[in-house]
Amino acid sequence: MRVLLATCLLISAPLVCAANPTEVKGAVLEVKQAAGYTYLRLKTPQGETWAAVSQAAVNKGEQVTLRNVMVMQDFESRALNKTFPKILFASLAGANGGSGMSAAQPAMGKSPPTADAPVAKAIGANARTVAEIVGQSAKLKDKPVVVRGKVVKYNAGIMGKNWLHLRDGTGSAVDGSNDILVTTSESAKVAEVVTVQGIVRTDKDFGAGYVYSVLIEDGRLKR
Repeated sequence: MRVLLATCLLISAPLVCAANPTEVKGAVLEVKQAAGYTYLRLKTPQGETWAAVSQAAVNKGEQVTLRNVMVMQDFESRALNKTFPKILFASLAGANGGSGMSAAQPAMGKSPPTADAPVAKAIGANARTVAEIVGQSAKLKDKPVVVRGKVVKYNAGIMGKNWLHLRDGTGSAVDGSNDILVTTSESAKVAEVVTVQGIVRTDKDFGAGYVYSVLIEDGRLKR
C-alpha cells in the first residue's frame, strides 16, 4: 500500500488512490481510444464506472473482466480533455486483453519501449509539437498542422491506411499527450524521424471500438 500511495503522489497533487478491488466485471457502455489506452465506461453490479486498459479492440455491449485493478481519483486525461472523478486502471482479461498480467498503469513512470528523445520542432506557421496538438485539439480541429517526431509504432494496410504513432519528447505518458496517431497513404519505419503535414481530427470513430479523441489524418511525410 505504501508503494501504491507513493506512486499516486508522483502524478499530481489532487490525485489520490482508493482501495482496490481485486477484480471488476461489467458491460461496456462506451469506448474511447486515446494514445495507447482504451477507456471504457462500464456498467457493473456496483454502478457505472470508467476504466482504462492497454489499447485493445473492445466493442460496446461486450462483457469484460478487469484484473490487477488500481483505483485513482481526480485523474485528468489531456488526450481526452476530461477529468475522471474516479477511474480504474487495470488489465483486460480474456482474448482481447491477453493473460491480464500487465495492467495499464500510467502512474508508474516507466520508460516506453522507444525512448522519447527530444526532436526539434517543425518550422512554419502551422508547426506544432505533439503535446500542443493533443492539448489544443479542440482549437485545432479540422485545421492543418505540421509536426516533426520519431515513429514509435507503424502498422500498414489497415482499413486502407497506414497507421503510425509519433513522439517528439513533449507531453506526458501519464495522460497520453506524448503520442499522436497519424493515418497516411505513405510508408514509414519505426525509429525514423519524419515531418508530417496533415489535418487534425477529433472524436474520430473508425468502428470496431476504435474511437480516437485526436489524430492527424491524410498525413504527408517528409524526411
